[in-house]
Amino acid sequence: MSDISNLTDQDYKDGQILLFDKPLGWSSFQLVNKVRWLIRKNLNIKKIKVGHAGTLDPLATGLMIICTGKFTKRIHEFMGQEKEYTGTVMLGGTTPSYDLETEVDQTFATDHITEEAVYAFAKAYQGAIQQRPPIFSALKKDGKRLYEFARAGEEVAIPTREIMIYDFEITRIAMPEVDFKVRCSKGTYIRSLAYDMGKGLQSGAHLTVLKRTKIGDYSVDQAQDLVTFEHSFESRDHSKDC
Repeated sequence: MSDISNLTDQDYKDGQILLFDKPLGWSSFQLVNKVRWLIRKNLNIKKIKVGHAGTLDPLATGLMIICTGKFTKRIHEFMGQEKEYTGTVMLGGTTPSYDLETEVDQTFATDHITEEAVYAFAKAYQGAIQQRPPIFSALKKDGKRLYEFARAGEEVAIPTREIMIYDFEITRIAMPEVDFKVRCSKGTYIRSLAYDMGKGLQSGAHLTVLKRTKIGDYSVDQAQDLVTFEHSFESRDHSKDC
């Protein structure tokens, strides 16, 4: 990756890989639009391709790979790579979206859940898993996004699909909260993992915190925030534009 403070308009057109730590509450679409706008505004570019290599929910934070110019053709390479996430599951209640986007709709007992049971679930939930995506997702069925069915209150059958969980580590248990780190394949829904955990522990659960920490060899530790990216245009070496 290049020193972003000295990138020219042609550098962005030729192609750049930009790593961002997506802020809480932002959609992936909003982040891409903001990055595109900053590049166009500061370098006087009328049109430039900018795209991301994997969506994050608005309530998730962490690593997003954003490609510009000719490198947008490489997006599929990154989308297929292994991902790593950290997060928190709240036991004892479910939500329709499997996270905090919607309110708790059912509550369940947690008194019977032992730490040993939590560790045992994580150990068993590895390898090839048949996972059912949440209805509050952007997947399409019959030409419509699943979340459109959900918001309309319509019932829809969602088939399971095989995903891979390479490693599932429990990092903290403070009932009813459980912190975790997971390495998984493309197509894994961590919200569904949280839901499955609740079900597997004869209770209910939903996701309260989620951060994507890695995509392939790229880490969130290498990522910048939007403020840093915006300031990079102010401190850049304008002599390179000549």
